[in-house]
Amino acid sequence: MSTSLHHRAVEHLGARIVGGALPTGHVMLAEQLEDELKVSRSVVREAVRVLQSLGLVETIKRVGIRVLPAHRWNPFDPLVIRWRLAGEGRGAQLRSLAELRSAVEPAAAELAAQNAPEKLRRELVDISLAMRDAGHAGDMAGFLELDIRFHALVLSGSGNEMFANLIGQVTETLTGRTVHGLMPTHPEEAALQWHMDVARAIADGDGEKAREAASNIMRETIADLSPSWEDQPRVFIPVDRG
Repeated sequence: MSTSLHHRAVEHLGARIVGGALPTGHVMLAEQLEDELKVSRSVVREAVRVLQSLGLVETIKRVGIRVLPAHRWNPFDPLVIRWRLAGEGRGAQLRSLAELRSAVEPAAAELAAQNAPEKLRRELVDISLAMRDAGHAGDMAGFLELDIRFHALVLSGSGNEMFANLIGQVTETLTGRTVHGLMPTHPEEAALQWHMDVARAIADGDGEKAREAASNIMRETIADLSPSWEDQPRVFIPVDRG
């Protein structure tokens, strides 16, 4: 099976479902997807299997492949996040991610100050300095790469495997902000300083300062992005009483 054909099928269908072109309840047939995507039945089958794992569709015998409502999707999957950021729900997705990060990253920074290996602490300091240089130079591609690595190290350095498993979500958030033009061409000087403050506090084992600096980063992030979600409704997931 061609990996590129499989990837194209997943991206095509996933983006259309999350973007609303294929609404909740819409039913697709495998043979129709073969014709539409110009791929084999095995490619369609594997693509549908991926979409099922994300909660986007279900297969029903003698009916077809049915699109599921948004509350059934896996909101933590990086693919779902990427598709939501590319669509009309971008603001709501950014809000959810920013609020998640605000709850997790300050706690992760405090834990990293207490638990991170020495090598990770040194790397964080080096990266924070490189971020400052890239930000001053307006090297946004380089800055993005460093920013992703910085936040991944903070989450990993916490020693909490559940925090560390949010690295993919944070990566999609930071990438999406850059791809969709939501990052300034030169990062704010305060933000650069706060990243250095987080790194230095973790290196020094000062959990309180690490948490405070990480909270400052997230408060600024929310202030910068909040205009994008002013008119976006919140999502209230049904609670199963069973």
